Amino acid sequence: MKFLVTGVAGFLGSHVAERLINLGHEVSGIDNLMGGYLDNIPLGVDFYNKDLLHYEDLEDVFNNCEVVIHAACTAYEGLSVFSPAFVTANTSQITANALSWSIRSGVKKFIHMSSMARYGSQSVIPFTENMVPMPQDPYGIAKLAAEKLVQNLCEIHGMDYVILIPHNIIGPRQKYDDPYRNVASIMINRMLQGKQPIIYGDGEQLRCFSFIDDVVEPIVLSCFSKSASKQLINIGPDNENVSINVLASTLAQILNFKLNSIYVPGRPQEVRLAVCSSDKARKILNFEPKVDLKSGLFTLIEWIKSKGVRPFVYDKQIEISSNITPKTWTEELI
Repeated sequence: MKFLVTGVAGFLGSHVAERLINLGHEVSGIDNLMGGYLDNIPLGVDFYNKDLLHYEDLEDVFNNCEVVIHAACTAYEGLSVFSPAFVTANTSQITANALSWSIRSGVKKFIHMSSMARYGSQSVIPFTENMVPMPQDPYGIAKLAAEKLVQNLCEIHGMDYVILIPHNIIGPRQKYDDPYRNVASIMINRMLQGKQPIIYGDGEQLRCFSFIDDVVEPIVLSCFSKSASKQLINIGPDNENVSINVLASTLAQILNFKLNSIYVPGRPQEVRLAVCSSDKARKILNFEPKVDLKSGLFTLIEWIKSKGVRPFVYDKQIEISSNITPKTWTEELI
């Protein structure tokens, strides 16, 4: 089959593309290299260095594709409160563009990567797919809007679709010089430089972390599964929830690092308890996490060591700067 992976130079997109190639499929990919690395792109990918925001440049990208896996997104949840125009355009608008060209080009199936941010704060955890979404920030709102675009346009024009909700993925190829996202990678990059991790708020925010290999398999399976058609499905572990404080202490233990975390004011609109149920993925996509948190973190650490520590790159414009904008960003403290 012929697949197109958007965000193919990114963390998730590159792994999905590699898996499809290893299975013998033809894979093309598009990326503007804003959030990934060029050397992430697997051998064998027909690569388009283009921006999904530039609608008129995309016609040749979608030609002859049977399945589109839409992984491209500026996944900056915290930053979206202060750069809503940038994040929204590169979340919901690029989805509209990808959908439009997919439909025009006769694509048969659209696999959309959503985000746990769609749920916002709920009265109970874990989050299940039948909950009413209550996003708390522009990123979550844009992700929910993108879902609605997928459902609406695919239903109208007869294109099959699946909406998947991965969350807090870790592993090799993750961008670790980005000060705005990827908490585990930020902590590792700092600790390897002898710097203490920075924690927003009290560090008791609850999360679950997914190792990349455990997420790729259900994504690939969803491309072929009839039972996944038109479904909304969480994919990620629900058996090992940890606080950000525990994440930091686990990393320190692996690295034999003397921990004395630096605490800074919490970020506006951050969801305190954010973990998902994987029951639906187990039933439909045979999902079962195989890599525990500590093993996944060890693999990530070894990969970052192999690449070498890097300075953090403050290359995203902060559109709204005020007394609640994190000083870690405005003063480049990370």
